[in-house]
Amino acid sequence: MSDHIDPTRPQFDAFKALDRDEPCEMLNLVRLRDTAQYPEGHELADSGLSGAEAYRLYGKHSGPVFARVGGQILWRGDFRTMLTGPEAEHWDHVFVARYPSAHAFLAMVTDPAYQRAVVHRQAAVRDSRLIRCAPAPAGEVFG
Repeated sequence: MSDHIDPTRPQFDAFKALDRDEPCEMLNLVRLRDTAQYPEGHELADSGLSGAEAYRLYGKHSGPVFARVGGQILWRGDFRTMLTGPEAEHWDHVFVARYPSAHAFLAMVTDPAYQRAVVHRQAAVRDSRLIRCAPAPAGEVFG
C-alpha cells in the first residue's frame, strides 16, 4: 500500500490549473499513525505523541488560518465500514472542507502560520486522500 500524505508536484499543478474562482470543496479521508513521526530535530520528535494527538495540534494551529481564509467544515462523519473498496482501508477522519475559492485554499497552504502547523499533520497522518470537488446540485437520485 502506498501512503499519501502530501500532494505530488504534478497533483498540485493539476489542482492549480483548475478554475481558481469557483468554490472549492475538499473531501478529506485521513488515516492516522499510532505514534506521530516528527522530523529529527523537531521539539516533539521524541515526545511519544499519538497520531491523534498530533492531528489535534494540527487542527489547533491551522484552524485560525482556515477560518481567516473563509474555510468551513460542511460535513463530518465517523467511519464505520468499507462497503465497496479495499476491505483493509479504514479512515480516522472523514469530512468535507469548503473554501470560498481555490485562491482561499492556496492562501491557506502558503500562509507562514499554516506552514508551521502542517508539520503536525505530516507527523500524524499515515495515509490520506484529499479530493477537490466543485459544488453541484444535490438532487434526489443517483447520477
